[in-house]
Amino acid sequence: MEITLNDIGRRYNSEWIFRHINYRFESGKSYAVLGQNGSGKSTLLKVLSGSLSPSQGELLYTMGTNTISIDAVYQELSIAAPYIELIEEFTLRELIDFHFRFKSYLQGFDKARVLNLLGLASALDKEIKHFSSGMRQRVKLVLACCSDSKLVLLDEPTSNLDSEGEEWYLDLIDRTKLDFRLFIICSNQKKEYEFCDETISIADFKK
Repeated sequence: MEITLNDIGRRYNSEWIFRHINYRFESGKSYAVLGQNGSGKSTLLKVLSGSLSPSQGELLYTMGTNTISIDAVYQELSIAAPYIELIEEFTLRELIDFHFRFKSYLQGFDKARVLNLLGLASALDKEIKHFSSGMRQRVKLVLACCSDSKLVLLDEPTSNLDSEGEEWYLDLIDRTKLDFRLFIICSNQKKEYEFCDETISIADFKK
């Protein structure tokens, strides 16, 4: 998958969050969108996911010679972000089964391997509402990275993770960053995106 941004901008009321972004994201690469808290990283991610429309410019999704409509791009992506909630009434077992009814497993993965990767076998029948913030973050990341999605969007991926969890996250990326996938990471912490091939700074598009 490739995403082409032609003069993309987004504003709230009269305030421009970013303007005049011309950029191209390509499959097989990982990108970091950098900026301080409140700078507009999450807004850009929402625009890239199709959940927000740009206020100006054109956003194109292509796969080979085929163009993907904005209404269909959700079928090709998975996302983990602080503003996306898990279904708290589900147990972990129910949540995984529910999620993978709508998304296929990434090649080489199945339910058993996902559970092993999570390391939460003892919590399989525990409701998500009783999970710690770190456990919830692990679940979000695994569901995003282990789904058969060509585009993976991660916003502040190590939030609520301790140092062991941060190492776990990097291992997860290493296991799931396949040649046909496009990863975009929103971050202001270098440890979250050191593996990325390219960086883009929101601050460059504030004027």
